[in-house]
Amino acid sequence: MSPASARALTVDSLNPKVLALSDHLGGAVARRAQRMQKELETNPGVYPFNEIIYCNLSNPHYLGQQPIKFFREVLALCDYPHLLNCSVTSSIFSSDAITRAREILDLIPGRAMGGYSHCQGTEGLRNAIAAGIATRDAFPCNAEDIFLTDGASAPVHMVMHLLIRDEKDGILCPIPSHFLYTSSMILCGATLVCITLVDRNVPYYLDESRDWDVSISDLKKQLDGARSQGINVRGLVVVNPGNPTGQVLVRENQCEIVEFCRNENLVLLADEVYQENVYTDEKKFISFKKIARSMGFGEGDVSLISFHSVSNGYYGECGRRGGYMEVTGFNSEVRKQVYKVASLSSCSNLAGQVLVSLVMNPPKVGDESYTSYREERDRIMLSLSRCAEAMVQAFNSLEGLTCSKAEGAMFVFPSVRLPKRAIASAEAMNTKPDVFYALRLLENTGIIVLPGSVFGQVPGTWHFRCTILQQEEKVQLIICRFKAFHEAFMEEFRD
Repeated sequence: MSPASARALTVDSLNPKVLALSDHLGGAVARRAQRMQKELETNPGVYPFNEIIYCNLSNPHYLGQQPIKFFREVLALCDYPHLLNCSVTSSIFSSDAITRAREILDLIPGRAMGGYSHCQGTEGLRNAIAAGIATRDAFPCNAEDIFLTDGASAPVHMVMHLLIRDEKDGILCPIPSHFLYTSSMILCGATLVCITLVDRNVPYYLDESRDWDVSISDLKKQLDGARSQGINVRGLVVVNPGNPTGQVLVRENQCEIVEFCRNENLVLLADEVYQENVYTDEKKFISFKKIARSMGFGEGDVSLISFHSVSNGYYGECGRRGGYMEVTGFNSEVRKQVYKVASLSSCSNLAGQVLVSLVMNPPKVGDESYTSYREERDRIMLSLSRCAEAMVQAFNSLEGLTCSKAEGAMFVFPSVRLPKRAIASAEAMNTKPDVFYALRLLENTGIIVLPGSVFGQVPGTWHFRCTILQQEEKVQLIICRFKAFHEAFMEEFRD
């Protein structure tokens, strides 16, 4: 082969771990939606609808959620400090935003928002975030335990590199769960040890009406089975509130999980990015760190890494890429290695660091912005709650659909009992039945959802994840179109 025709890199010569990843984000449904979007732009009458409705995205601002004014005011003033010296600024920006921006800039070396920070994050901002965590948990937080990151994905990848040594290592990961964890483990060469999230009282996956808690007996069974096969299980991932299931764990279940990790010498990886998204009065978010400390466990008792992000909650600032991980329960030698890995990325972006400090320390009673902040926050949360309730009610009213109450996060995750003829049609097309259902939904209504197979599910069951982020005025349109589609689908494939 001549040099001109040679290729230095081909698909066959890529890292096989990359090839082993599932094509989640660019799957058949997403690709079809992209083609349809372009067709609608060039030929608006080609489909019986005029837009693609993205119920697959957890991207609040893109879908119309408005940013919190106080946060944006502080960010604007920090990004352009000249405004702090303008006479008109006090008539445009709230006084507490001006004060906060001055305080934050004083914490940043050289007051340079465009510069590098300490690789662990700006010290003063970490102090502020630690104070916010201490207020949330009513237990002390050490700023040296905080690593500021570009969202929550980056620290998850970082931790997997720290934990996974070779293919003999494994992580207990919930199914269904976000593909971030399974993908990161595959890239690191880990063995995925899946746990099935089941209702504690009814050992039956589709009975979602009692929440998706973690069965300790199933955890123990999976752990023992993995160890018997020579797999070194290093950690346990728990997502609370859940993605895609939308559950909020009860305190008793969290205590069991902490005790389990302590007894089995596992690192507890607590994904808590949806901690502000709770829609039920019967439950509230409690961090795993607070659970561990309230049980009397100190630094030397439980190894815990907690993740948080500014991408969700009532703030929804996905594009700002702000987040943190709190690392507790490790000795000084291990912490040095965590620091070493963190230093490879130089630092997380400064705007994201600032936003994390604001999220963990929002306006308080007596601040000029407090009233408007609370109104904005409550309006967003109430809207999300109403959208979730409307979707759950609609799905539960349809034949073959069962949907648990959305207690938290940004999703509903209905199960679909597909007719045998529909399953046979999907198999004839070499397509998973839930993907087949999602494609038909998209092509008939313009609504795009994520098939349950993206997140994992008990074999023989089918689900889809639908976000609750669409604006309220559009939710009824979504429900109307979905009902018409589902009724026609069930009739077409009736056994």
